[in-house]
Amino acid sequence: MVVDQNFHRVRKIFIYIVLFLISINISFAENLNFKKIVDLNDPWGSTFINKNNLLITEKSGKIKLINLNSKKISEINHNLNYLEHGQGGLLDILFKDSFVYISYSENRGNGKTSTSIAKAKFNEKKLTFNNIFQANPPINSGYHFGSRLAIKDNFLFASAGERGEGMIAQDPTKHPGSIIRINIDGSIPKDNPKFEGKSDWLPEIYQIGIRNPQGLTLSPFDEKIYLSNHGAKGGDWFGEAKKSENYGWKILGWGGTNYSGIPIGPKWKPGFTKAIHYWVPSIATSAITIYKGKEFSEWNGHALITSLKDQSLRKLIFNDLSNVKEDIIFRNKIGRIRDIQVDPNDGKFSFLLFQIPLELKFHHLEACLVFQFHR
Repeated sequence: MVVDQNFHRVRKIFIYIVLFLISINISFAENLNFKKIVDLNDPWGSTFINKNNLLITEKSGKIKLINLNSKKISEINHNLNYLEHGQGGLLDILFKDSFVYISYSENRGNGKTSTSIAKAKFNEKKLTFNNIFQANPPINSGYHFGSRLAIKDNFLFASAGERGEGMIAQDPTKHPGSIIRINIDGSIPKDNPKFEGKSDWLPEIYQIGIRNPQGLTLSPFDEKIYLSNHGAKGGDWFGEAKKSENYGWKILGWGGTNYSGIPIGPKWKPGFTKAIHYWVPSIATSAITIYKGKEFSEWNGHALITSLKDQSLRKLIFNDLSNVKEDIIFRNKIGRIRDIQVDPNDGKFSFLLFQIPLELKFHHLEACLVFQFHR
């Protein structure tokens, strides 16, 4: 493991992180009650092991198992060769059928990193990971790793950011800026685009033209993969992952501009995948999920969208694509929301990681929060 020393010289204070429990009544926007549960440091991804236990990654390099009843925190050792640099570190984590999958910024040497994916048999003491994917080429950048994971049947989907390289997302001979689809053992599906008319594409690539996708989920209703993507200055979106298609970055600007204010390109034009919903100005979309549960049965099939910049939790009703409806559940209540998990047992609990809205020379202090929806 290597940690970028310049990164730590920039952040010259100890980050104190707290896991809270929030109860929210049916009015959503008001009456939030906080109860401290545990302390964490730079949390990024989370996944249920069972009803009472949650695995969480800390971007700074630790994997922790949290018992939500006893509040016990156990650190799990691992063998990942990661580099914490800018937005990179340990990223998403996913538990499925006794295995743990993780995305992370892998140290590839000479300051270069890649969005990589590894797999391990679950063990409460140590996770011995083996890489099953590397986004090539490795790049010397601390920007836009993505990355989220989702499993559909025996396929693992992953989002790989374009590392701040813009038009690399239009180059299907390179992984950055794409949606990845591999088998859960790391092998290549025989029906991926490369084998069905896209012979110049790398075999792992499912879709291209993505910028920085930090949300990815499988809908339990229509069995489709959905994602969220950070635009530049404006142009965030929520859409469907579509095989062999192209979301257009950086030919399209999705309604946003460069940070300098210089235009990028049109919001959309024929020949490119059209997103289901856009946000201009940007809300900095992060993790997403398609709600399924008993607690809010009227939400079933709706997308829950988390936001960093806008600090909101939003709900999209998108069964009619010609009339997508958006509700803001709350905003500016808990800080920058990083991740969301809905309790698979009853849909009653949603687990969120969030960032305290405090900046120290462009690095955000992060905190972990658990909140509960109930009637």
